[in-house]
Amino acid sequence: MKIVRFIDSEGAVRLGANPADGRADEVIETEDGGYAPTGVQPLISKFLSPVNPAAVLCIGLNYRRHAAEAGLDLPRYPVLFMKNPGSVTGHGQNIVLPESCREKQQVDFEAELAVVIGREAKNVPGQKALDYVKGYTCGNDVSARRWQKHAGGGQWIRGKSFDTFCPLGPVIITPDEVADPDSLSISCSVNGQIMQKSNTSDMIFSVSDLISYLSEDTTLLPGTVILTGTPEGVGFVRNPPVFLKAGDRVAVEIEKIGTLENPVV
Repeated sequence: MKIVRFIDSEGAVRLGANPADGRADEVIETEDGGYAPTGVQPLISKFLSPVNPAAVLCIGLNYRRHAAEAGLDLPRYPVLFMKNPGSVTGHGQNIVLPESCREKQQVDFEAELAVVIGREAKNVPGQKALDYVKGYTCGNDVSARRWQKHAGGGQWIRGKSFDTFCPLGPVIITPDEVADPDSLSISCSVNGQIMQKSNTSDMIFSVSDLISYLSEDTTLLPGTVILTGTPEGVGFVRNPPVFLKAGDRVAVEIEKIGTLENPVV
């Protein structure tokens, strides 16, 4: 099932299943974490992020070929940072170049598989980790490289947490439709030109590995989003570098999930 969160034609926030032709089958969440239909098919006026995250945990340097293009050794443990949940936006919504990035525009794109946690997870063994997944969606870890590298006190959070820097969507696909999250094609295009093209099989740490690692002595709340890293082809490693500019359209596509597309302003 594909679940979408949206604003209808009357301004109400709703959940829907299997959106098509500008409408969705309205659903409500059940106590067991499932979805029940209401029999209503409202119009989709505006896509929201399919989840309102409790936290956004991000993994850096998690694709082998991305590490190679950056000239970095493979990490021994997952590289963890966070994004402000306030940076989350939805499919079709603007990525806004921040005022503080306009003099030297070094805002980059990063296509990522996003994992949504469905129930409290703590000290989860790897073999049971996928039992805690509510679903999967597309993510774009938009990054202001100058802030990330030079203006954040050595931390990445500032350069990755500006408003609109975490597009998610368009839908959450439920786990029953994803046999193996570690074998999904993933790509990113800017203005129709493919910039990133890979497969989650290139990840250094699997989805199960990440959930197990992040939940060690740490409670992952329902609604936590895990961004699992980006493949090769990001803008800052290109010669010449490619950064986002006003008027661009960025599209992240992941097999089985769909396409997350956002204009840049």
